[in-house]
Amino acid sequence: MPSGKYAKKRLWRWRSNPLRRRDDIVEAWTVLAVWAVFAVGGSVAGLVTAHAADEAFAAQRAERQPVRAVVLNDVPLNAPATGGAYGRRMTTVRWAASDGSTRTGRTQVDTGLKAGSRVTVWQDGHGRLTAAPLSSTKAAIESDFLGAAAAAGLAGPVFGAGAVIRWQLDRRRVDEWGKEWDQVGPHWGHKTS
Repeated sequence: MPSGKYAKKRLWRWRSNPLRRRDDIVEAWTVLAVWAVFAVGGSVAGLVTAHAADEAFAAQRAERQPVRAVVLNDVPLNAPATGGAYGRRMTTVRWAASDGSTRTGRTQVDTGLKAGSRVTVWQDGHGRLTAAPLSSTKAAIESDFLGAAAAAGLAGPVFGAGAVIRWQLDRRRVDEWGKEWDQVGPHWGHKTS
């Protein structure tokens, strides 16, 4: 079908037509509004979420500092897995905080380390052990993913509301057609002459 005919067929609700009803116009405006809200709202939600996530990751990179720590216990190769990290296990380490005090805490380290091994751990601005911050590349990917998820999260309610409105319009049209058929149907007898 040529594209001009297809466009005319798709936009029939906008043209003047004796068969067009008020519900058809409402449906056309509903579809347009749903797509406009999704396009604008999804873009805004995605950009705001991505920007906020990027700022949070940058703040983590600025706050968290690597420090050298000493493993206090042996970490066997066959130790039970913790936290879903393959090849890493929880153990106790000792490190010097930024204020010079000696601290101990638990963190994940590679398996097979002996007591006294030196490892690099990450601490936050308060001297507490924390996870390593995401690299700028991984943070950008994560921010983009969160932005896309925010846009997709907006799509569900927006398209759901549009579907509910269209469903109600369809029910109303069917009811109107039924009423009109009740008026016209009796005049259509089974006469064959």
